Amino acid sequence: MRFPFEIHNSSAFQLLLPEDEAALIGRARLLQAASLRATLSLQLKGKNLGVFCDEGSEGGECRTLFQRAAEEVGAHVATIRPALASLGSPGEIRNTARILSRLYDAVECQGMAPDLVRQISREAAIPIYDGIACAAHPTAALANQLDDRSLPADNRRFVLQALLLGSIG
Repeated sequence: MRFPFEIHNSSAFQLLLPEDEAALIGRARLLQAASLRATLSLQLKGKNLGVFCDEGSEGGECRTLFQRAAEEVGAHVATIRPALASLGSPGEIRNTARILSRLYDAVECQGMAPDLVRQISREAAIPIYDGIACAAHPTAALANQLDDRSLPADNRRFVLQALLLGSIG
């Protein structure tokens, strides 16, 4: 199942329509139930995801959440330490986006300037996420709509997994 919005647009995950939210929550509930039954499937097996983050960015917690969510559904996750802040020319950004598109099925950007993330997203042939694993991301609030059979942190992970599966799965 893919969501009806454009997956390569990094802002698409910022402004979900009510029907998109309902689809995301529905999939998160299915993942929650599968996890409680210990039958979570590896739907992203063979997929390679990257996480762009600086060591000093809000980093650890968001990166860990993204990595755990992706790995639980079968993806391999690589941490990329960017030197992108120094990329100024459109050509450098375009080349970086092309390389990322060859190496990864999707990339999460954490602690990067939103304009830079948008530029990379426009040039990449893969989904480029802008902090989807961070607490300030709008999808984080959707975890509150799952039932309390799981801890809040687990519910957040299920929403993140639903988003990953809907956009690259």
